[in-house]
Amino acid sequence: MVVMKFGGTSVGSSESIQKVVEIVRSEERQKIVVLSAFSGVTNLLVQISCEHERGNENVLETIQQLEKRCLEVVNPLFQTATYLQVAKGLIQKRIDGIKTLIQTPYRPELTKQTLAQGELISTHIFELYLQERNIDGALVSALDFMVLDANQEPDIDQISQNIRPFIGNTDITITQGFICKDHEGVIANLDRGGSDYTASLIGAAVNADEIQIWTDIDGMHNNDPRYVDNTFSVEEVSFDEAAELAYFGAKILHPQSLIPAKNSNIPVLLKNTFNPEQKGTIIKNSSVNEGVTSIAAKDGITAIKIKSYRMLMAYGFLKKVFEVFEDFKTPIDMITTSEVAVSLTIDQDKHLEEIVEGLQEFGAVEVDRDLSIVCVAGDFSQNKEGLSAQVFTALQNIPIRMISYGGSNYNISLLVKTSDKVEALNALNQQLFKKQLEPFA
Repeated sequence: MVVMKFGGTSVGSSESIQKVVEIVRSEERQKIVVLSAFSGVTNLLVQISCEHERGNENVLETIQQLEKRCLEVVNPLFQTATYLQVAKGLIQKRIDGIKTLIQTPYRPELTKQTLAQGELISTHIFELYLQERNIDGALVSALDFMVLDANQEPDIDQISQNIRPFIGNTDITITQGFICKDHEGVIANLDRGGSDYTASLIGAAVNADEIQIWTDIDGMHNNDPRYVDNTFSVEEVSFDEAAELAYFGAKILHPQSLIPAKNSNIPVLLKNTFNPEQKGTIIKNSSVNEGVTSIAAKDGITAIKIKSYRMLMAYGFLKKVFEVFEDFKTPIDMITTSEVAVSLTIDQDKHLEEIVEGLQEFGAVEVDRDLSIVCVAGDFSQNKEGLSAQVFTALQNIPIRMISYGGSNYNISLLVKTSDKVEALNALNQQLFKKQLEPFA
């Protein structure tokens, strides 16, 4: 059995949906198809929820935009008037439901109910299109099996128990990504990783042979193609390397989404819906790569330095520092220490003023903004061929604010000014991928 997840761009038009159907049909194994909302729909649903919360009178206009966006996909998709009429009726039912939601006083839980409508629309339309094509397929609502525990984490044992009765009755089982129910039965969502996380959880729950993530790019690249020329897709990476890259800027996956697949030893294949002939990237528990696999960068980083001659080496000092960040639910990315100072980085500055105020109790605090973390992912466990030296040689002309090396065998992280990021990515590309770039020379 294989789990096949298709993102928003993959179901963003009638032509894209037709491509998805052909990809699904070409897969000979039994499959569970996980769909995101049509591209653009979730953004409109977020806007509707925000306007509902603020009491904005424009909310009805935004709902009309949502209906128009859905019809843009549906109108060219169906070839018979009967099925088209049913499809429009399905959309109208969801639109009416959203209008009912916004007529009630706003409550935070209504946002999750509103956001769920995107995946509910796309999967119902997909199932209906399969029916028109006389293709065997059945829709199973994620709300019937995808559940969170009391800690708002996926309950994998319960998910496995819930989903199994629905599997095996048809060649194609369709379900929604992103949406779920909490332990009290209220509609919720998987904040971290969304539909990718759903696919990974389902794969673990049914012990799938493979999980496929279909997007609009040819797998994971060795560098960011938005800033670096002559990048290439990486055929294979380890889960550890992929998680590092995902956390530090590679947008193709969320690091949380890989955990169920990694724990169940299920390979994850990244493929391009619009270029399915390309091999893509396979993520496995073991990697054949030696050296650097890929480079990614994460913007919007703030560095904080706490300097204290009196307290730094005192027992419990770091614990107290970390508690300040814990109090404001702000995760730390990088950390380095010296005899008299500790520096760390965050990518969420919502509570920066309160954090600085709390830290000033322990020493002088300095804040640097407009920084980026450059992540060099690979197997650094043996430091073969002087890999770390090559990294620093490439960046010899670029000021480095912080270095994190040794906390992981699969990553060197470097903090630079965002204005130096593109130069850093290109310098690393030229230094670390010389052999692979020879055909481009």
